[in-house]
Amino acid sequence: MKTNPVLFNPLLQGKASYKGGKTINDIALPEEIQLYKLSSNENPIGPSPKAIEALNKVLPNLHIYPDRTDIRFREKLRDFYGKTMSVDHFLCSNSGVALLEMISRAFLQEGNEIIISNPAFGPYEMFALKQGAKVIDIPLMEPDFSLDADGILDAITENTRLIYVTNPNNPTGTYIPQDDIDYLVEHLPDHVILVYDEVYFHFADAEDFSLAMPYVLADKNVIAVNSFAKSYGLAGLRMGYGYAKPEIMNYMRNIQRPFFINIAGMEAAMAALDDKEHISATVKMVQTQKEKIYSCLEQIGAKYWRSQSNFILIKPPVSESQFEQDMLQYGLMVRPVANFGAPGCIRISIGNDAATDALIKALNQVYAKYT
Repeated sequence: MKTNPVLFNPLLQGKASYKGGKTINDIALPEEIQLYKLSSNENPIGPSPKAIEALNKVLPNLHIYPDRTDIRFREKLRDFYGKTMSVDHFLCSNSGVALLEMISRAFLQEGNEIIISNPAFGPYEMFALKQGAKVIDIPLMEPDFSLDADGILDAITENTRLIYVTNPNNPTGTYIPQDDIDYLVEHLPDHVILVYDEVYFHFADAEDFSLAMPYVLADKNVIAVNSFAKSYGLAGLRMGYGYAKPEIMNYMRNIQRPFFINIAGMEAAMAALDDKEHISATVKMVQTQKEKIYSCLEQIGAKYWRSQSNFILIKPPVSESQFEQDMLQYGLMVRPVANFGAPGCIRISIGNDAATDALIKALNQVYAKYT
């Protein structure tokens, strides 16, 4: 018997979907080839030891329901930010991308519009389309992927509800200077919210880089999005959070479910917030390995962009699919990012010493084939 099509929401059919990178299980290589996954921006030294300790303590209690709300998590975040914000400024979620979906559900309906700036993270568009919203793309400007703030402001209509910026940006690794964010925020109309995705903020060291916090404290319509998947090394637990002025977050709490946050993820994430040594070690390794890779890229004459994150974007001399296959022959998983709005480009995550050595060797040999 055929299913009645009236049952299906047309907004959920044929819409853009996020295409994640390949997993290690997707790759089949000879046993003698060491595989390095440099395609998903994962932490090169693994999860926070304090998070692991917290997980071990909670494992015997997995038969017990978790907290009904995220209040303990929010109290921890309040303390992490030096009590500059209250618990009402925070909202916790099962990953940064889950928070993005919640934002779309909370603020978008059919006929609304969002503004993105490609190259950008695909779920911004995906979630908007599933709410029936229209996506307006004001691309980042070449050659340095700078933000077209005036273009964004000119594109705002009475139907615009959300504007997305990622700082540092994924997949380019570039960042938006504070003056540009100041200018954008200052000229936003009251019916528009700026979604400020700062999940890679630990890796940014530019003097004029800014978190979303100053704008939130100034009572602006800004929602910060954060994740525990990158610097904290908890990608497998899917934990995230956001902060905004209480008026926004208390409204968004209406779409939280009871027992929304799983007990293992919450305890590990709260412990990870205390592990400053792990963050410092992660950032130091990423910065050290990036410099080695920059040196190699310069020597082989590669086109690349200097990064404020834990990955580097390059434009190889061959198609991204060919380059991906070439690198895989040397045991290197890298990420083509045409679906992020950067056709012809490859994103390479920063790994540990062994991964960097393997990457440099592979880059030299692959580029020698084509240049």
